Amino acid sequence: MHAKRQSERPRLLVIAAACALVFAILAMPSRPQDANLAHMARFPVELALIAGLLAVLPRNHRALSALRGVFTALLGIALLVKCADLGLHASLNRPFNFAYDLPLLHAGWMLATGTSGALAASLYLAAGVLALAGAVAAIWWATGVLARLSARRTVPTVAILLIFAGALVLTDRASTASSELLATHVSAARSAQAQIASLEVEARSDDVAVPAGRPLMQGLAGRDVFLVFIESYGRSTLENPLYATSTKSALGELERAAERTGLEIRSAYMTAPMVGGQSWLAHASILSGLWIDSQGRYRALLASSRRSLMALASDAGWHSVAVMPAITMAWPEGSYFGYDRILAKDDLGYRGLPFNWVTMPDQYTLSAFERLVLDEPDRKPVFAEIALISSHAPWTPIPELVDWDVIGDGTIFNPQALAGDSPETLWRDHDRVRAQFGLSIDYSLRTVASFVERQGRPAPLIVVLGDHQPAVFVSGNEQNRDVPVHFIGDSATLDSIEGWSFESGAVPGPDAPVWRMDEFRKRFVDAFDTPMWEEMDSDEPA
Repeated sequence: MHAKRQSERPRLLVIAAACALVFAILAMPSRPQDANLAHMARFPVELALIAGLLAVLPRNHRALSALRGVFTALLGIALLVKCADLGLHASLNRPFNFAYDLPLLHAGWMLATGTSGALAASLYLAAGVLALAGAVAAIWWATGVLARLSARRTVPTVAILLIFAGALVLTDRASTASSELLATHVSAARSAQAQIASLEVEARSDDVAVPAGRPLMQGLAGRDVFLVFIESYGRSTLENPLYATSTKSALGELERAAERTGLEIRSAYMTAPMVGGQSWLAHASILSGLWIDSQGRYRALLASSRRSLMALASDAGWHSVAVMPAITMAWPEGSYFGYDRILAKDDLGYRGLPFNWVTMPDQYTLSAFERLVLDEPDRKPVFAEIALISSHAPWTPIPELVDWDVIGDGTIFNPQALAGDSPETLWRDHDRVRAQFGLSIDYSLRTVASFVERQGRPAPLIVVLGDHQPAVFVSGNEQNRDVPVHFIGDSATLDSIEGWSFESGAVPGPDAPVWRMDEFRKRFVDAFDTPMWEEMDSDEPA
């Protein structure tokens, strides 16, 4: 009898290990904020169901292998979905959607190779694939252990477990979170198709009408317009104490630079459709006047007949230019937006070293824009969309401003690109990551300030705005998606937006106006659609 009990102990340990594995997968959270004992200690009802169904079938029944395969697949899918959700909640503060987020895998690969190098990224990928394969093999083993239980002994035990699980459900001590999560993802993938269809309808009903006989935006006729997006420049940089002091100091420099050039600044906030990444969704919302908050809606936009702000500007007589230092591969999407010219990474002539993922510092991007576009003789007025990326993760190393006259081909930045910690070293300490992020925003704003001071006459209208808030662990705010927006121009030009109630200066206060990004296109066109000479005449007394 004693020997029999000793022989049963290893078997009990194996059964306990199998149950623990299934429990761990079912109890695993799908959001970082749920990674706590209170959330994960709830009993997963699915564990009792899996054990019970596997135990009641005879060992030699052909359906048993099929049932094990089903449970292995479902548990493997649940594990994969939870990992995907954890990654996107940590970076973009939303769950993964399998209907349109698969292209993010490629974007993640590009970020990993740019940050850590192709070899390290390949090793990370191989480790992830091996880990997933090992998890699936472990799940198959666990279902086999549960299937080998004696039905004579197990059925009563499972019945007790089911009764126990039912009681826990009634007392809110049990959970069916994994089943609900999979159902939610299936529903979200289906609803994504409806969202895409609805965008096609929205795109056809354009709220910007091109007047007969004259082009749009004649209030800006003859002058340049620059839309300057600063990566990860969110409202948190002004409100989180970690960044507020340095950001306001940099904005003070921007304000003084504008004053020295005879320009003024009006500031407010806009709400981005996302946080943490996918900058192209913010750009698309600004330019299309539609709320582009998912990759599915973005793809639907590209297939629509909607005219972007850049296309409207080109039709109205501007030379529309995209300055995109982060575009390193073919970009067929660019044709939709109606640019007359696209300056991607390889078109900007940078010969210096990259700053990890960041292909070139912001100062070089703006210098190349001056050289390749603004300095062209006998050119038309330019309407440019410029993406500044020095404040993109991994935030190491941080560039420093140099004399504009010595920038050349960018090799002067090589010592800066080799300075500082590697991303692997920096990202072991989240406090240091946040500090580096703050420095990157400070650099980008001071670079814009220096660029503003270089502008001649007639003064351009420069719109500086963030694309989205940084990742939640950096911003410190899970809910807010606002980004600052600054209009920089001469007083006569800014008079056209007087009705917007933007605040004077470079630092918007807590009560400054807030728009959604999809409102920008319509408001911008309407504000500047009256020729300036007509505005001046209308102000004169009758």
